[in-house]
Amino acid sequence: MRRPAPVSPPVALTVAGSDSGGGAGIQADVKTMEAHGVFGTSVLTAVTAQNTRGVASSYTLPTSEIEAQFDAVLDDFTLGAVKTGMLATREVIETVTDRLDGVDAPLVVDPVMVATSGDRLLSADAESAYEELVAAATLVTPNTDEAAVLSGVDVTDPESAGEAAERLVEMGAKAALVKGGHLDGARVVDTLVVSDRLRAGRAPRDDDAPDAPGTPDAPTGLATHRFEHPRVDTDATHGSGCALSSAIAARLARGESLVEAVDGGTDFLHRAVRYGLDVGEGPGAVHHLVELRERAARQETVEAVASVVEEFVARDVSLLVPEVGMNVVGATPYAESPDETAAVEGRITRTFSGVHPNRGVRLGASSHVARFLLAAREVDPSRRFAVNCRFADDVEAALSALDGSVAEFDRAAEPDDSATEEGNTMQWGARRAFESTERTPVAVVDRGAVGKERIVKLLAADADTLVARTLTLLDAVEAER
Repeated sequence: MRRPAPVSPPVALTVAGSDSGGGAGIQADVKTMEAHGVFGTSVLTAVTAQNTRGVASSYTLPTSEIEAQFDAVLDDFTLGAVKTGMLATREVIETVTDRLDGVDAPLVVDPVMVATSGDRLLSADAESAYEELVAAATLVTPNTDEAAVLSGVDVTDPESAGEAAERLVEMGAKAALVKGGHLDGARVVDTLVVSDRLRAGRAPRDDDAPDAPGTPDAPTGLATHRFEHPRVDTDATHGSGCALSSAIAARLARGESLVEAVDGGTDFLHRAVRYGLDVGEGPGAVHHLVELRERAARQETVEAVASVVEEFVARDVSLLVPEVGMNVVGATPYAESPDETAAVEGRITRTFSGVHPNRGVRLGASSHVARFLLAAREVDPSRRFAVNCRFADDVEAALSALDGSVAEFDRAAEPDDSATEEGNTMQWGARRAFESTERTPVAVVDRGAVGKERIVKLLAADADTLVARTLTLLDAVEAER
């Protein structure tokens, strides 16, 4: 028999309703906690019949059953954090507030009042009952509509969001995060206000300071932080509030400070929304396991890039290697930064006996080609692989052999404020090239600038296709000679 090797993850509790569609509520909370390395326990408050299109019905559990669940969890587990979601009625809110009194763990209150679909999840007479629960919260996480109901402040921009958050702190919460997803603008701005009470009883940490990572513009005793992300053009945001509050609670259970937890939680949600789950007939749901899936895909991506390099060495692609060297880059399906792309460290160079990678393949080894690929993925996320090749008259003539459109960009047209860094040029160039063609191009030509080599980059959705396109181009160049 094998010896057992148990692990002891932090434990968190979610007190919320069930979503039969799986995208929000208890289901979203437990998935998100597990993805963050935290064991999720639950107290079910209500059962909803819902899916990606809306809520058909809702049944609130008797408070005696809610209390029984509390008894079972609190009697057996040491909790690292608690979060609340859908509480539905005044009686449930009061029961939950009473049962959480004395629980020695950070409390994240997500005051769920209306579903993403617009369906009401809280009775009107229960809104005022939230005051005591808000006062007990380590953090309260309303959207702009919920913040307006709780604080009396009409939230129309980040400044009024800060006012509403301050009012919630005045009500007793140690911190308030007013989410900006419902506001207009190209960027989503989430506003966090933290009270000095949060740090009482322990030495302040560096990331609790008023100037990290946000803006210190609140009155004395309060620190304001703003977290900004580009807006994702999607309606698939079902479960976004549940996922964010659960992610923050899980990070608190792991021992992160509040600012760290909110910073990491908002980053997680941005990726979870961008790579949402296309399930059901409605808009879909956020991807609760997106960061877990991203990490799981890294080794596979490294191996895929290594296989491309082996093919190029075996075939000897010397005729396509530019003076600056060639690099093959692969992005994980959820990549958001160069650190989540695999490439050859030191690039591929020509030798007397063919081509040779200077070192092995690793994550984060490319900046230039990686930033170009990430920019291309902003337009077409299915593009996961790219390679930079020499560009000259013979290569230009050979591009017609490729099965697909060829685009290009002219650095002379680049705005001055974009050209300050090479990475910015790559992002601008990719966007410009994609805008010039109706279909995703298979190759993008960069005709360079003064002192810059001319380059063509090939794009593909998978490693095999990238190899096939590169060798097709090589065959055509050889035929031209």
